Amino acid sequence: MKYHLPLILPFLFIAMSVTAADDIIIADFEGDAYADGWKVEGTAFGTGPAKGTLPNQMDVTGFLGAGLVNSFLGGDDAVGKLTSPVFVIERPYISFLIGGGGHDGLGINLIIDGQTVRTARGPNTVPGGSERLDWHDWDVSELQGKEAFIEIVDARQGGWGHINIDHIIQTNKQHAPVAVTVSLFPEKEFIHLPITMSAPITWVRVEVDGVWQQEFDCRLTISGEPDFYANLQIGQWKGKNVDLVIERLPADAETLALIAQNDEMSHEETIYTERLRPQFHFTARTGWINDPNGLLYYDGLWHLFFQHNPYSTDWGNMTWGHATSPDLLHWTEHPAALHPDKLGTIFSGGGVVDHHNTSGFQVGEHKPIVLTYTYDGPSARHGHRATQAIAYSTDGGKTFAKYENNPVIPHIIGGNRDPKVIWHEESQQWIMALYMDRDDFSLFASKNLREWEHLSDINNLENSECPDFFPLPVDGDENNVKWVFWGGDGKYLIGSFDGKEFTRETGLLRNKHGGHDYAAMTFSDAPDGRRIQLSWLNTWGNPNVFRDMPFNHQLSVPRELTLRTTPQGKVLLYTEPVAELKTLRGELTEISNITVRPTDGFLIPNKERLFDMEAVFSLGNASSLTLNVVGKTIEYNAAEKWIALDGTRAPLELAAGELRLRLVVDRTSIEMFAQDGEVQIAKVFRPDGDGFSPAIPVSAFGGDAVLESVKIWAMRSVWRR
Repeated sequence: MKYHLPLILPFLFIAMSVTAADDIIIADFEGDAYADGWKVEGTAFGTGPAKGTLPNQMDVTGFLGAGLVNSFLGGDDAVGKLTSPVFVIERPYISFLIGGGGHDGLGINLIIDGQTVRTARGPNTVPGGSERLDWHDWDVSELQGKEAFIEIVDARQGGWGHINIDHIIQTNKQHAPVAVTVSLFPEKEFIHLPITMSAPITWVRVEVDGVWQQEFDCRLTISGEPDFYANLQIGQWKGKNVDLVIERLPADAETLALIAQNDEMSHEETIYTERLRPQFHFTARTGWINDPNGLLYYDGLWHLFFQHNPYSTDWGNMTWGHATSPDLLHWTEHPAALHPDKLGTIFSGGGVVDHHNTSGFQVGEHKPIVLTYTYDGPSARHGHRATQAIAYSTDGGKTFAKYENNPVIPHIIGGNRDPKVIWHEESQQWIMALYMDRDDFSLFASKNLREWEHLSDINNLENSECPDFFPLPVDGDENNVKWVFWGGDGKYLIGSFDGKEFTRETGLLRNKHGGHDYAAMTFSDAPDGRRIQLSWLNTWGNPNVFRDMPFNHQLSVPRELTLRTTPQGKVLLYTEPVAELKTLRGELTEISNITVRPTDGFLIPNKERLFDMEAVFSLGNASSLTLNVVGKTIEYNAAEKWIALDGTRAPLELAAGELRLRLVVDRTSIEMFAQDGEVQIAKVFRPDGDGFSPAIPVSAFGGDAVLESVKIWAMRSVWRR
């Protein structure tokens, strides 16, 4: 079907009931037993319809009412047959819901005069898949008036050795999803696509004047109110014909009536006001985010790119989202910078300002901004194994063009990915850190960002993905600069770099310990030599944190990295919130010099839901100290020299028994920085109730401790609304 979409659709597709008045129900499988005349053979189908999902089966969805045919009874090794009574074909279509396996020996058959004249199987033949049932239609118009019967067969054993069937009807109209093409002529900047996360997945292809531009999968709303609207930017195609080719859409879907053009990104009235929206941590307006990408500073603005699925709150369609900020706190989200194409989806990488125009991309007053990223074909329907590519901007980061000769580094090994690039002044070349395979990384060099050569390897880092590579002075001494090589989960090395090889001078270190903190990256070109980092605060350990929100996941507060010598004489990487975060501080609560006894815990008054807290404790003769903050326990064990947040431990040795803590608490996260950032742990959580406690209990064990001072500032929201 093809529709022409005006500026705002003036028509509405009315959802029809599944069974129209003139449909003939062959079987709806709603009783405790199969209807009269149905014959059961074998054990797979039991004595009556299943009431949904069977033991040890993935969740079965998409069936109607309370029952369905489900031959998973007893597992995938059960076999059998279910046969209907004879009926006369009286409508041009026989439609039914089908799911399960698609192997030989499974299926539903239409039998006339002893011959199979129509057949269908489930969609699944490999591990994974879904137990969802979808509509299937048989065109039987030329068979009307004939006698027939239906058999549902399970003669398959092993994986996906079962079939699911429901609601077999004779009907005058097709029920199965059909391909729909929506034609439009862009007059606004965006198309708003209605998304419902419980709807079935379909693919949408964008063609401009008949030429493939991009495609993505999404869960378009079939009926009812969408969970959110996703943005598809179309303004760059004004004056051209744009076709949205939707591969599967139910014939009676209301979807097309909900699609509209608009100059604003979606949810302008309600965005950033959601109950669980973090108030000073970056989140995408809508959709999934993970790794921060391409972080750079240019012309007074901090540029943040990020792994983004604009069309879902689940992972997929990896795209580079884009936001800018003048102060690292107040972010303005822009249309996506990089979309998947026929080389693959857009995985993680870095970004730089090419101040010397080594790339030759500069065409105006702006220095080229060059993004380095991984193409990943296996996560899309196009492309090949992971390769490295570049894109560039000549207008200060407003728009980006992909390099016409991509990829700049072909596939080498395994999942090679996540190129992070830095300018090395001494050797006058660009250096790329690239994850290779297992726990191995490599360094590459280029004079122009377009042609790269392998330099050296960094092996056995005991983590993978998302490398970072940068110099830092030790204790602020510019005459004592060391290089840090960083991996995805926060393990790092300190050493030296001669323009070709990184020489490690330490064993593996870490200051970021587990929790929900991953894939950190630092900004290129930060002013005053600052090394600013952002990290992905994920919810892998608690996937339902944002289950009813139009967004999923968040980034950490910006952090400043320094190399310092500890009181014990070690050089370590320290992590602290950037100074700019203090500008969000509001009303202050302050107390000091309180003895915390083992028999008499102490409550720190706290009237704030969003706060920044600094506390100093002297442990004295106490063997341990605990605090409970927003339901998360912080514990320091003096005897074993470790600190923990919500069960995640990190080694920490105190000097003179003094423990210094900084706690940054937003609606759904807590970030802990101990000993001025020698140790950092972050946790993401879904608040119980309203997630607010009016006090912070503190307890000492084994002896007295002293709360030397505590300051708690209320934090203001960064969202203008």
